Amino acid sequence: MSSGHPALGRRTRAVTAAAVLTVAASTTAAAGHAEAYAGPAPLPALSSATLDARYQATGTEIARSWATARRVRDHDRARALSAFLAPGRRFLAFDARGRGLAVEVLGDLASADRIAVVVPGADTALANFDSPKFVGGGSRALYRQARADAPAARIAVVAWLGYRTPRTLSPEVLTGGRAAAGARALGRFLTGVHRVNGRARIALLCHSYGSVVCGKAARGLGAAPVDDIALFGSPGVTAHRASDLGPSARVWAGRSTGDWTQYVPKVSFAGIGFGADPVSPGFGARRFDAGSGPHSAYLKPGTVALRNLALIALGRDAEVTR
Repeated sequence: MSSGHPALGRRTRAVTAAAVLTVAASTTAAAGHAEAYAGPAPLPALSSATLDARYQATGTEIARSWATARRVRDHDRARALSAFLAPGRRFLAFDARGRGLAVEVLGDLASADRIAVVVPGADTALANFDSPKFVGGGSRALYRQARADAPAARIAVVAWLGYRTPRTLSPEVLTGGRAAAGARALGRFLTGVHRVNGRARIALLCHSYGSVVCGKAARGLGAAPVDDIALFGSPGVTAHRASDLGPSARVWAGRSTGDWTQYVPKVSFAGIGFGADPVSPGFGARRFDAGSGPHSAYLKPGTVALRNLALIALGRDAEVTR
């Protein structure tokens, strides 16, 4: 569309060209940053004997990547990794390549009676890991809520960014490709958790696209079973009914009244979509009250959803509000 004035038209074209160059430069810089990070060194298989070694090796890896971020002036990554290096934080896995992977443990994994593994959905990355809307910040809120509800309970919470999450504004978020890869990684991780602590009761707390990951993983866990699976803000789980997710797991489902996923068609056709809605009566899950917040606020402090998810993690089924 013409601006109607030659000078204004030239100015508009100049601004547009500058914007294009800025985007191109930032994209090139981001690509350069991504290429700067080396892959992590191999880690020992997760077990009770290797737990401390994993924490130490992963901490060294984070420090190395932080130094790289500073060297290449990747400021957002440097800020995120600086927070990861705070005293007392412990990670079982880390990979700075691309948008990144990180698995953080809150509490004592080896001595816990209850372990909750939080599996995030789309757009989760190292840069936003600690945000209250994403898996690191949300897992800390869950851990604090569980400790407040049951101060004497021995519980550990794992913030599991163990797969490459899709972007919300991408075709991948409509298919199960990323979820299939995530499910395999989650299965391997849970096998390791059982080697660390075979006594603990394990709950999977699965948000949004993460519920697709959990749905695929739950059907192939074998020697690494879980006791509870909570699906919240789910677009579907590629299963027809709750019993498809394992004969022994208690399956929970919740959706807040302010969550946009209620408008997503729960169908699967030609590889697009994820099928049955876990909060539908026919699915057979135990419904829990998830409040009225938006899609990103299930683990927000003070919410009904957070308290119910903490109760599920603690195994206090009778106190979960429906």
